[in-house]
Formats: sequence, C-alpha cells, structure tokens
Amino acid sequence: MTKTNTAKDGFSVLGLGAAACIACYVGPIFALLGGLGLTGLVSTWLIGGAGLLIAAAAAIGFLLVLRRRQRATCAVAPEGTVPVELRTTSP
Repeated sequence: MTKTNTAKDGFSVLGLGAAACIACYVGPIFALLGGLGLTGLVSTWLIGGAGLLIAAAAAIGFLLVLRRRQRATCAVAPEGTVPVELRTTSP
C-alpha cells in the first residue's frame, strides 16, 4: 500500500512544529510569568511594610500629642488668689 501526499499531511507537519515550539518555549514563558508574580509579591511586601511603618509612626505621634494635651489641661489651679507680677518695659 502506498501513501499519497495530501494537504492533510502538510497540516500534520505544521501541528508537530507547533507542538515542538510550545514544548520549547513553555519553560521560559512560565519563568517570565513566575518572575512577574514574584516581583509583584515582593513589591506588595515592600509597599505594605512601608505603609505599616508610616501608620505606626503616625499612631505614636498621635499618642504623644494626646498625652501632652492631657498633661497641659489636667493641671489643677491653686485655691485662692495668685499674685501676678506685671512689668512694663520702657523704651
């Protein structure tokens, strides 16, 4: 039995070439996608960490200001009158 050359044989060679191309390039493509994913993960950690540091600094500053204001307003005035000295400067 002899095999005749038909158009179908051309497509099967093309299919084998495409399969070989996919097999060859799938590793670098996955490496690129994985690298992009890893880069995204690292940048998320860096930006998230920086955001947490800024939030912590803001919270500490808020607490310090709040304590200063409470100390300033909680001073008890002495009972009775308090003498106050008024000075004038002459030019």
